[in-house]
Amino acid sequence: MSAHLGRRLRKGATSGAVVAAAVAALAASQAPEMTPPPTDNAGGDRAIGAEDTASPSGDGSATGGSPYYTELPTLNTPNKPGAPTSLLPVIAGPAEAGIPASVFSAYQRAEQSIRSTDPGCNLPWQLLAGIGKVESGQASGGRVDANGTTLTPILGPALNGVGFANISDTDGGAYDGDKIHDRAVGPMQFIPSTWATWGQDANSDGKKDPNNIYDAAQAAGLYLCAGGRNLALKADLDRAILSYNRSREYLNTVLSWFEFYQRGTHQVPDGTGVLPVDRSDGRHQGNRPTSPLLPLPTSPVTKPSTPVSPEPTEPGKRPEVTPTPTKPAPTTPTKPPVTPPKPPTVPPAVKVARLAPVAPGPLTATTESAFAKAPTVAALDASGAPVTGVTIRFEITGTTDARFAGGATSATVTVGSAGLAKAPTLRAGEKTGSFKVRATVVGNPAAAAEFGATVTAREADTLARVAGDPLSATTGTAFTQQVRVKATEEDVLAPGVLVTAKIVASATGAEESADGPYFKDAAGAAVRTLVLKTDANGLVTLPELFAGDKAGEYVIRLSAPGGGSTEVKLTVTAPDPTPTPEPTPDPTPTGTGSPEATASASPSASPSA
Repeated sequence: MSAHLGRRLRKGATSGAVVAAAVAALAASQAPEMTPPPTDNAGGDRAIGAEDTASPSGDGSATGGSPYYTELPTLNTPNKPGAPTSLLPVIAGPAEAGIPASVFSAYQRAEQSIRSTDPGCNLPWQLLAGIGKVESGQASGGRVDANGTTLTPILGPALNGVGFANISDTDGGAYDGDKIHDRAVGPMQFIPSTWATWGQDANSDGKKDPNNIYDAAQAAGLYLCAGGRNLALKADLDRAILSYNRSREYLNTVLSWFEFYQRGTHQVPDGTGVLPVDRSDGRHQGNRPTSPLLPLPTSPVTKPSTPVSPEPTEPGKRPEVTPTPTKPAPTTPTKPPVTPPKPPTVPPAVKVARLAPVAPGPLTATTESAFAKAPTVAALDASGAPVTGVTIRFEITGTTDARFAGGATSATVTVGSAGLAKAPTLRAGEKTGSFKVRATVVGNPAAAAEFGATVTAREADTLARVAGDPLSATTGTAFTQQVRVKATEEDVLAPGVLVTAKIVASATGAEESADGPYFKDAAGAAVRTLVLKTDANGLVTLPELFAGDKAGEYVIRLSAPGGGSTEVKLTVTAPDPTPTPEPTPDPTPTGTGSPEATASASPSASPSA
């Protein structure tokens, strides 16, 4: 797809003025934002930012500057007057608006997939169709097998620097069969080095194949959306197309087909699409071939030689006619005898008659853990045979905080070669309860299946206080001892278990105590019931506990889902009464005389008495 200088557009329309007029007519009537082609280069393809004499460069493009089809869409139906209507396919609209069924499905699937992962890009499938038309004539008119792989490889010329970019081999010939230079490969014409970065496995067959229209369309869509582009904006749209091939004529040709397909299109059977005949390198010129179509030739097309007329003879004498050699006159293999048209190919999504749940046992998980099973469905047709290449959408419904990876409530998965689609890992949140996971076929919502899922609380069959002192405090103070409890389930530490702590008035009481000890909530208010979660080691520590104003015996009752329970006694005492101070004895009276004098007075008095 590159800017090969000096050779442009099909016979009868090689003038740059004619091309400009055709595109300008389309732009004026249907696409007011379309940029008309340059009219100062006689229809020549000008590489952006390069002079006419500069060698084309493949740097920064998906295709390395390989050649592409330059034919523009017609403004009239291609069915010629007088053609037998019984021989024409039953279509709605111009034949050029028909896109082979598998190719059509690949473009739409790529749009749906990328819109679910990068909605801000606003990728329209008609843009992929425009590029696919210009690059390969819609995979050589839809010559693909049931899995979307081209029947024969579609290869561009060797990028050896002669009229194209000079790109040495990067894949060892794995994709393009050329160990000297790279070539553009497949229906979207990726060079191997670009495919190494952007290649996709969109049909889930276990390989990234540029020759597969599903893989190639998905890769092209991601490539066009790169760099945060919003393709709803004209500037980003132009930049995306130019990143595919840095040529102004390429941009205008793709935009012409893009606008053409936006005005309407329809599906045709695989292998019967209309193939353009004019390429930017001047090859594959001539009349439009009919079905079955061939891939892009890698060597010039050899035309059959024209028979030489016999030399004139003398007047009155009949000319001698040389018998035809034993070699029969060439016949056009693309014009078979009149046969009924092939029935249209049914898109894979339409083939699906039902989605069958696979191993639909109960989906259960405990809070904040992954579900052991993932919802899985089989896509089956009416006969019960698997249908591959179908996109399945899994969606969580109901009141739950369970999510797929990345916190998403939905996910899309492509059915693999076995006909199965498995949802991504589903993880439960903190909420318990039931919900559903619904699976539907993208493009065929009637085919659906549902899975019931349940989230239960984590359990512990044993709660035990970790060693600690008895709890006691006086009224109006706080307990200084810490309460820590260990939760186990079948003798294994149980993390993430919700433990309820309730203060009751006695060991036999069931109701929350109206007074006495209490905790405090975040606002500082007194509460006597708390729900706490065990840590990674199965431990839970109660917050600070206050004694309250009423003395007595109380109990903290702890319980957990699964039956685990334990009790911790609380003792609240009144403060000791203030002791009455002992009276101080009066001091000894001081006498007027000495003790000796006092003591001697009595004996002297007795005799007198």
